Amino acid sequence: MNKKIPLSVLDLVPIAEGFSIAQAIDNSTKLAQAVEEFGYSRYWVAEHHNFSGIASAATSVILSYIGAKTKKIRIGSGGIMLPNHAPLVIAEQFGTLESLYPNRIDLGLGRAPGTDRQTMLALRRDINNDGSDFPLMLEELQYYLSNKAVNKGIKAVPGYGLDIPIWLLGSSTFSAQLAAQKGLPFVFASHFAPDSMDDAIKIYHANFKPSEQLKKPYLIVCINIVCAQTNEEAQFLATTELQKFLYLQRGDNKQLPKPTKNMSSLWEEWEEKSIRHKTRESMWGTPEVVKERLEKLIERTQANEVMINAMMHNPEDKIKSYELISKVWFD
Repeated sequence: MNKKIPLSVLDLVPIAEGFSIAQAIDNSTKLAQAVEEFGYSRYWVAEHHNFSGIASAATSVILSYIGAKTKKIRIGSGGIMLPNHAPLVIAEQFGTLESLYPNRIDLGLGRAPGTDRQTMLALRRDINNDGSDFPLMLEELQYYLSNKAVNKGIKAVPGYGLDIPIWLLGSSTFSAQLAAQKGLPFVFASHFAPDSMDDAIKIYHANFKPSEQLKKPYLIVCINIVCAQTNEEAQFLATTELQKFLYLQRGDNKQLPKPTKNMSSLWEEWEEKSIRHKTRESMWGTPEVVKERLEKLIERTQANEVMINAMMHNPEDKIKSYELISKVWFD
């Protein structure tokens, strides 16, 4: 097993219980600085709206701030929900980021709203915009970022002619097929939707067509990991993740909860079964346990890179988790 396969970080800029929004942003900034030193390749932020526990709604603004506080780690969106925006605006925003932080910007795109239906309508202002025009919006965005726009009437300034890598994100087979057709790198969201992972990966690899951006498939698998000095501590810290999935299933988007010693008092038997199924790819344990499971995941999926999300309440525990993983993986 090649232990040098890249590891990266997905961060939702979580607002944990007992922390303000300003503190949440500061916590994520410190995390980005830490994982840069630990040797992680990317730090990505995801667009969500109307979530009381997530502070990454203005994704490009957060990325600009993180970029100013770091030196070399690639920063990007994991992702921008393109149907929520005019492609020209996204081209301008990420063109600006690329101009500020050259050769450090990734533009990851999704087609889901990143919110509930009512908020989606407030964002998109069109009851018929269900994201089905995502492929056309992608083509438009690619055009605005290309050299083709140089002599045309509308161009993204900054943006046109910049070499900003575009990634497609997905939790189903749709984006896997589109990424293959367009010759783009693909990121699968097994951290919250593992059911279609195997099928999506097979479709991506089987149908990939080389492009100017990418000559052969490049796959990132995103998973949840909690790493600690003992398995018992990791299992305890991971109850924050279990609670978060439980509350989301109930339609409650409360702030990221503290870990608990008694999950059995919080969920019904059928709820536990459902949450265990959704989190079956999550890795909770010591560095050695996490390393072994990472190796098996890479072997099973042929992933070129693994992106790690950590649903942990205490920011210091979170940084320590990433540090422990880096030491067993990179050293």
